[in-house]
Amino acid sequence: MNPKVDFYFKKEDKWQKEQAKLRTIILDCHLTEELKWGVPCYTYEKSNIVLIHSFKDYCAVLFMKGVMLKDPKGILIQQTANVQVARQVRFTSLKEIEKLASTLKEYIFEAVELEESGVKAPLKKVSEFTMPEEFQAELDRNPALRAAFYDLTPGRQRGYLLHFAAPKQSKTRVSRVEKYIAHILDGKGLDD
Repeated sequence: MNPKVDFYFKKEDKWQKEQAKLRTIILDCHLTEELKWGVPCYTYEKSNIVLIHSFKDYCAVLFMKGVMLKDPKGILIQQTANVQVARQVRFTSLKEIEKLASTLKEYIFEAVELEESGVKAPLKKVSEFTMPEEFQAELDRNPALRAAFYDLTPGRQRGYLLHFAAPKQSKTRVSRVEKYIAHILDGKGLDD
């Protein structure tokens, strides 16, 4: 147990007991406990394997390369349509966690083996993401913006495409594109 992470398990949370049990199960798999993204993250030789997080309706263990796990029990869930690689196992009771404890350990050991093998998860190409017509129009009008966008890393390109495509209304998409033109021209990602 990492003392720097203890506060997370001591804070008032609807899922406090469930998360403490998940912590015990994961630590029993000999992973290193760290704090990343404000939540407990468990690593193997500095590579992220799983993390624990909570939401209003459930708490979860998130497998970083979950899409690559065999999942014979069918318990892994894709959090949203835009999540490509990570997968969650969700819990709403301590009883559920206790029932799946040995399965969780099997999945964790499989995740460690995947990490040791060095295999990379397949990612969709940027061209497979929706290009919002408002952004495409701006790229067509502005060659410097087009060049700057395609000079960004694929991850930054995906981030922008997802952000620009999310709103239902065209005027909101236009507003988002306009807001980030200077960012793109400066070679920055959405959150840089």
